Amino acid sequence: MQTADLLKKSEPFLNYVVEWVNGLQPLPIADVVKNGPEKVAVVSVDVINGFCYEGPLASPRVANIVQPIVRLFEKSHAAGVSHFILTQDTHPEDAVEFESYPPHCVRGTAESEAVPEFKALPFFDRFLVIPKNSISSLVETDLNGWLDAHPEVDTFITVGDCTDLCTYQLAMGLKLRGNARNQKIRVILPVDCVDTYDLPVSVAREIGAVPHDGDLLHYIFLYHMMLNGIEVVASIA
Repeated sequence: MQTADLLKKSEPFLNYVVEWVNGLQPLPIADVVKNGPEKVAVVSVDVINGFCYEGPLASPRVANIVQPIVRLFEKSHAAGVSHFILTQDTHPEDAVEFESYPPHCVRGTAESEAVPEFKALPFFDRFLVIPKNSISSLVETDLNGWLDAHPEVDTFITVGDCTDLCTYQLAMGLKLRGNARNQKIRVILPVDCVDTYDLPVSVAREIGAVPHDGDLLHYIFLYHMMLNGIEVVASIA
């Protein structure tokens, strides 16, 4: 298939996806906590210096979600939510993942730390920080143990980066874990608190990297999460 043929064939679907995203509505926080704030957890993945402000994988697009997430934390806390979890890349120096991506977010470096805006929150000391060594927040991490210890939590607001990588793995991991156990798990993803990086083909060729269309992959993976039962909303109001 040629590019022109693929674009022509896919145009109605792409129009559908764009219209769907543009039509998303805010979800009131009151709806999220209606069954009790103790049943709600906000889980943020990889909103750390190494993806926002410094290092080879830092992205201005990703940095733009920091303030919306801060506001979400504040709004959730005011609504009585007390479960806040940060899953964060914390790699050893010889991480196998570095065969796919440049070395980043090495354990003990500033890159692996939560962004300063999170640390400035007056309730940051209540956050649970869970290190991870892959794009999954659930594979070989302490998140599974926390979930087992808190069976009352059945609603998760998932935020972070990147839409098509760690955020996708987090949201889908939580949903699939519930499905496999025949548990009704509500996973909510506010679009204003999620994004991915952009690497144009021309730039990728110059530096010898793999290109990454941020807008296209952001939209496609939002759609894919919705298709699999994730509640994708414009924001938490």
